[in-house]
Amino acid sequence: MVKLIAFFKRSAGLSVEAFQEHWRTVHAELVVRQRGLRRYVQNHTLLSGYRRGEPDYDGVAEAWFDDTQAMRDLADSPEYAAVREDEANFIDAASMGVVLCNEVAIVDRPEPGEAVKSIAFLTKQAELLPEQFQAHWREKHGPIAAAIPGIERYVQNHVRLGGYARGRTPVFDGVPISWFRDLDSLRASGKSPEYEATRADETNFLSGARLPFVVATAREIEVP
Repeated sequence: MVKLIAFFKRSAGLSVEAFQEHWRTVHAELVVRQRGLRRYVQNHTLLSGYRRGEPDYDGVAEAWFDDTQAMRDLADSPEYAAVREDEANFIDAASMGVVLCNEVAIVDRPEPGEAVKSIAFLTKQAELLPEQFQAHWREKHGPIAAAIPGIERYVQNHVRLGGYARGRTPVFDGVPISWFRDLDSLRASGKSPEYEATRADETNFLSGARLPFVVATAREIEVP
């Protein structure tokens, strides 16, 4: 199974409410018509995330396919063309990024209903090979982060090594997603010594750049 993660901002002049409404109705109906799509989840940034200004992204989409061939088969389809055409109606094209990932479940429990999700975007240290970055993140950092109180589920999304082929550099190297029962649990986790230990280890494998992130609620879209 391969997972596509897309992240984006809304079109200029479009309200957050209008963006979310269009995404979960008109656009969702177009996305799920695509052949080979196995699962589709929209992550809508919490409205509270706008109180201090614009968040890094207004939305993060997750889409699962059996393999990359299933995704390639869509490239010339009218269904995919309709999805891309509709993006111009509510997404700022310049803000949009996409990574193809393999999921690694560190805390592998069922997704809690009505949860909030913390979604971050990682950039590795330049001197680390992708394999080195992924090994440290999975084997050393993963268990440290898993100890943060309040985490209900924790999945690392590792960018597929093919994304680095022929000298290419993906926009991000990994996307961790953590589920919390509610916003209070998420906020409390950030004050814990376990969270501080997690942040301390980031200096061992992440670049010093600020980590973009969003706190969101998920909307599972049924795939026919």
